[in-house]
Amino acid sequence: MRAYHFVASKLRDGRPIPADGVWLEHRGKAVLCAQGLHASEHPYDALKYAPGTTLCLVEMGGTIVRGDDKLVATKRRIIARIDAEPLLRLFARKVASEVFYKHFKEGQHPAIDEWLLHGRNRDAAESAARYAAESAVWYAAWHAVRSAAESAHRALFARMVDEAFASLGR
Repeated sequence: MRAYHFVASKLRDGRPIPADGVWLEHRGKAVLCAQGLHASEHPYDALKYAPGTTLCLVEMGGTIVRGDDKLVATKRRIIARIDAEPLLRLFARKVASEVFYKHFKEGQHPAIDEWLLHGRNRDAAESAARYAAESAVWYAAWHAVRSAAESAHRALFARMVDEAFASLGR
């Protein structure tokens, strides 16, 4: 079974990240949230558990236990990995622009436009965003769109991840 797993510089238990193709094995029972080798079937779900920005496409094996948004197995190996930081930043800007441009016109806050639309001028955008965030409209919109758009965000993130791994030829 293929799944997704974010890693930092080491595994959560302190071991080094294995090379691609090397099976990790957990001796013992696979128990969700407690023990075993975890991953998520959908990359969006894997975001909740991300300790770092390296996203691994993994194969799960052995005993596999499924939960709502993750799974645990007794075997896991990395098929491919990407530095997902640029992808995560782009995804965050796309989601933020969805909310922002429902309530503000492009050009109304040029510094925010530069960051959301082009990824430039981050410092100025953060200052402008703090000003915009004080608006009751912005706060209410963020909460309304957050849950209503989750399905679309899941699909968008999955497409972005698929494209990133496809660029590796996998």
